[in-house]
Amino acid sequence: MLNHKITRSITPFQKNTLVKLSINTFNFVKMSSALLLLYPLLSLTSAHAASSIEECQNNAPEQLAEQAMSKCLDSVIMHVERELQTWVNLHTFALEEKAANNGRSSALNMFKSAQRSFVSYREDDCRWQYLAISPASGASIGYKKCFVVLSNARIAILKARESTLTP
Repeated sequence: MLNHKITRSITPFQKNTLVKLSINTFNFVKMSSALLLLYPLLSLTSAHAASSIEECQNNAPEQLAEQAMSKCLDSVIMHVERELQTWVNLHTFALEEKAANNGRSSALNMFKSAQRSFVSYREDDCRWQYLAISPASGASIGYKKCFVVLSNARIAILKARESTLTP
């Protein structure tokens, strides 16, 4: 009795398609696994993050340890930085569009310079306050509060100037 094997030859196109399919499947599994592992961290960060100094002060007793307050202020800083960056991006994109339409980029360049100057000013202003406070008296908390207050002031200014963004 003869053993007949039926073999099917695979064309190069089919082979490339199978390779691409297996790579895409591998990448999908890898990304899905990463998202599953990171989801608890991402959800905790956004759901439990404070967004203002007052939240940090109200959510804890007056005897709040400096380390816990510092950690809470870190989440406030992250929140404020994201909001500030959103407003900066909004102004930048609007000014880029105006520059593309009228060929003048001076307003865009000046805005970018003003933003760099603000970041430098905020750093220096909060740093001198940090240096003026004793480390034992909560200098890091003073620095972080200063950072949040100045960032919120910049956000308010950018919000107020939103009307200048329309062409």
